Amino acid sequence: MTRNSLVITILLAGSFCLVTTLQSCNSSDEGKIEHKAVATAVPPTPTFILQKGMLSTSLDIPGELVSFQKVDLYAKVSSFVKKMYVDVGSQVKQGQLLATMEAQEIGSQLAGSQSKLESFSALYQGSKATYNRLLETSKTPGTISPNELELAFAKQNSDMAQLNAAKAAIREITDTRNYLEIRAPFSGVISVRNVSAGAYVGPSGKGSDLPIFSLQQQSKLRLTAAIPAAYTSFLNSQSKINFTVNSLTGEKFTAKIARLSGALDNRLRSEFIEMDVDNSNKKLLPGMVAEISISLPAQDSSFVVPKTSVVSSTEKIFVIRKQNGKAEWVAVKKGRDANGKTEVYGGNLKTGDTLVTTGSEEIRDGSVIK
Repeated sequence: MTRNSLVITILLAGSFCLVTTLQSCNSSDEGKIEHKAVATAVPPTPTFILQKGMLSTSLDIPGELVSFQKVDLYAKVSSFVKKMYVDVGSQVKQGQLLATMEAQEIGSQLAGSQSKLESFSALYQGSKATYNRLLETSKTPGTISPNELELAFAKQNSDMAQLNAAKAAIREITDTRNYLEIRAPFSGVISVRNVSAGAYVGPSGKGSDLPIFSLQQQSKLRLTAAIPAAYTSFLNSQSKINFTVNSLTGEKFTAKIARLSGALDNRLRSEFIEMDVDNSNKKLLPGMVAEISISLPAQDSSFVVPKTSVVSSTEKIFVIRKQNGKAEWVAVKKGRDANGKTEVYGGNLKTGDTLVTTGSEEIRDGSVIK
């Protein structure tokens, strides 16, 4: 290579390096300017004006349908089942005869008591007649001594007491004999039958293990539920509820709260409530599980904010208020939630305050809010 060619090559290489260096410097400066522009371009923070409102919510809890009345029918007298007049599923009326039993010893006891009654009745009639005769004779002075008259009167009273005791014994045996008939205490349906004709039943022994019948009223049901303590103040005896059951898809039923226990369960810390349900069409059955929806209207106005504006940190629950262009953390307590809204209490909030719509711990207390 000649000397002139070498000089030209060196000059070209130098020019290329200079151009590359200038381009790199320009790119670096442009990147810094862009980064600075991004860093200074703070997006605006959405806010809203705080107002008071009424927040109505609903409480969804499970419940159970039970018979309005349910009873297990046992035999009070040791006896044998003579005849059964109903079976499982039978619809019965109040006072209807369900079964009869037999106990021959009761008949013998009744016959003996009647004989005693006749004997004591005769003794009383004799002592009464004796006393009356002595009383009439004693009206003639000196004929009957007062002591003899008093003894006759005492004998009459004694015989009368024995007669009354015999009558009471007759009533007792008659009442016991009436227990040999099992009758329905109210209208309903026979849900269980545990014995057949000829079985031994009674208040003791194997005859008392199981009831003869189980009777349930189905035309009217009770819907029972346990309400958490936080919601008991919203309920009263006139509150209406809606409920559904899984077996009747698409059907909704209504009821009114009829009874509140007035105390909290020690284990669940909830109040037991009952609702009366008309079941004349027999669609619902005792034992069904119901999904209950109870409306909880607000009792007083409170601050209602978007749910996103409330920040729950490890230290506290707060909302962010814009105060003189800066962020201010205001500690609050949460109330009920519904439809993306939340009740808040506490702090020094007042109507007209400007709060951040979407709160976050990244918006530090005292930072500038655009």
